[in-house]
Amino acid sequence: MIITSLLDTDLYKFTMMQAVLHQFPGAQVEYRFKCRNPGVQLGPLVHEIRTEVRSLCSLKFQDPELLWLRSMRFIKSDFVDFLGLFKLNEKYIEIEALPSGEIDIAIRGPWLHTILFEIPVLAIVNEVFFRHTQRLPDFLQGRERLDRKIGQLQAEGLRELKIADYGTRRRFSKAWHEEVLRVLADRLGTGPSGQFAGTSNALFAMKLGLTPLGTMAHEYLQACQALGPRLRDSQVFGFETWAREYRGDLGIALSDVYGIEPFLRDFDMYFCKLFDGARHDSGDPFTWGERMIEHYKNNRVDPLTKTLIFSDGLTVPRTIELYQRFRGRCQLAFGIGTNLTNDLGYEPLQIVIKMVRCNGQPVAKLSDTPSKNMCEDEKYLAYLRQVFDIEQPP
Repeated sequence: MIITSLLDTDLYKFTMMQAVLHQFPGAQVEYRFKCRNPGVQLGPLVHEIRTEVRSLCSLKFQDPELLWLRSMRFIKSDFVDFLGLFKLNEKYIEIEALPSGEIDIAIRGPWLHTILFEIPVLAIVNEVFFRHTQRLPDFLQGRERLDRKIGQLQAEGLRELKIADYGTRRRFSKAWHEEVLRVLADRLGTGPSGQFAGTSNALFAMKLGLTPLGTMAHEYLQACQALGPRLRDSQVFGFETWAREYRGDLGIALSDVYGIEPFLRDFDMYFCKLFDGARHDSGDPFTWGERMIEHYKNNRVDPLTKTLIFSDGLTVPRTIELYQRFRGRCQLAFGIGTNLTNDLGYEPLQIVIKMVRCNGQPVAKLSDTPSKNMCEDEKYLAYLRQVFDIEQPP
């Protein structure tokens, strides 16, 4: 089976799940799957994907895994106790083949009991797809590409540049993911003097002794559109609720659920000082970085005390460009996903599972990259643009 541990997911799923347990235990949600690659036929793989998901739903957290989670300063004891009883339930997920040959995946149910589906299900779809399309994978090519990346990162003048792995959801396979992490840790080094900062994957962080990384994802701020007191205040409500849960810890704000302009309007002096930094995930990263530095200065905050995290489709050359632009002007972090864990010479799948409803109402992501927008209700999307004063893209 592909997934053999419920810990084989991104850390931010646990940090968000803890907030859901404490702040929104009754929330009901719906997620939908989307493949952005045209013409990819995942329908014929439905039976195998279902079998893997059925296996996923049989898993429980093991005592050493719970002990590892309990050791983190921001994970609370009652949440770990809850995870000790937790299992994913197959009744909350539907996987169907469409007449077009594509696949439809819908996840519906209590947020608390469905939040852990997304990452392992995406990893399953990826691995099943490549298991069938690349029966003899060119791992030699993958190792050569990884060696080239490491060489680029070890070039003169880049000693302070650190990267992290954000590639669980779109990895070529679980085994390849682990090999990549082992090589990066060995060649780049970990800890304060190393260039490999850690991984978003909780299982491999535990297994390989790496730093686990993650705070919030889009779904958290999307759900706040339905859970907050007023739609216009939903982003502020999300940040305030996060601060109430974590009391200043895990202070990286995601900036692109409504786009950079609404984010900067809501991310006032209070949040500039309270949060440790912000994460970029769509739009031009150079423009975003300049805007964030300017925003901190305008709010009388020294950018050198704040962290800008770049995580949108990064490659190593793009990471180096960003580092050279912003080094010495703020603290920097870089999360590289698909380009680390699925770069063997084959076109990777651009697949996502996004929340589309919460408590019966539509929710949406209005990205700085229009192709990343996710919403099933055009009327709601138009209303959201009006409420947040967002221009309709041409």
